[in-house]
Amino acid sequence: MNKKTTVNWAILGAGKIAKKFATDLTVVTNAQKYAVASRSFDKATSFSKEFGFEKSYGSYEEMVKDPHVDAVYIAVPHTHHATATKLCLEHGKAVLCEKPFAMHANEVEEMISIAQSKKVLLMEAMWTYFLPHYQYVLNFLKNETFGSIKSLEADFGFVAELDPSSRLLNKSLGGGGLLDIGIYPIFAALSILGMPKKINATAQFFETGADSVCEMNFQYNNDIVAKLKSTLLEKTATEATIVCENGTVLLNSRFHEPSTVTLKSNDGTTETLDFDYTTIGYNFEVAHFGSLLLEGATESPIMNFELSRKLIQLLDTVRSEIGLQYDI
Repeated sequence: MNKKTTVNWAILGAGKIAKKFATDLTVVTNAQKYAVASRSFDKATSFSKEFGFEKSYGSYEEMVKDPHVDAVYIAVPHTHHATATKLCLEHGKAVLCEKPFAMHANEVEEMISIAQSKKVLLMEAMWTYFLPHYQYVLNFLKNETFGSIKSLEADFGFVAELDPSSRLLNKSLGGGGLLDIGIYPIFAALSILGMPKKINATAQFFETGADSVCEMNFQYNNDIVAKLKSTLLEKTATEATIVCENGTVLLNSRFHEPSTVTLKSNDGTTETLDFDYTTIGYNFEVAHFGSLLLEGATESPIMNFELSRKLIQLLDTVRSEIGLQYDI
């Protein structure tokens, strides 16, 4: 029997991020654009025609029953991540779920538990982790080329359209800056420094109750501090700066997506590395996930369950610090 070499992908949800994901599917050799599901059949059909998918479904339930679907990318609002993921897992479909994995740690645990009991591949789509420039920085810091880390600063900010009806400002859909963009500076701190020993955070809020600004200090041993910020009220550099004993590592704007890296040695030497990106950047996580699925793996060795658990724990802790609650 010939071994399967391609993955039939389905996208659950047909919004803005789904379109970016679909664009990068084209360049992944083990990926086949197969199906799109939306609550609106017309929207699914339009999406399929635009991006070259074979099938269109007007319900998620109908799509997961298609035996030809191998993997599903979850691209619905945050509050629906857990429900959509569980639906797919229960039908034996591998799931790549957009970040944040879910709204809180209990949902994440339930998703992981189902995946493990069903022996189905599940991974959080933290695409930044798979980008070559980000992996380069992680390895550079691990090798202590500039010595040990002294501090980290990371931000993500843009001016949001102040439309109370938009998803970004809608708290019932998990809106606000923390879950949408604050997760990236938090992930930078987690992947570079690990879990902090103490967290301090303050925030500002829109009239809708969604957070507009969140400033966080993660404190570690040896007086190392990570200063993190997310804001929907101003455009920031959206960089990550790691100061080490003998130099500084700068992930240039916008650090969470395909970018460049500048290495500044304390002796005055500066070098900027260009990673020659030609895609939006989703293809790297897609290729990784597809390879895992074709190999029969049920968990990523890179974006593993323990890392997702730690990430949602940090988000939950920050939410508690700033008094942000969702009605779920």
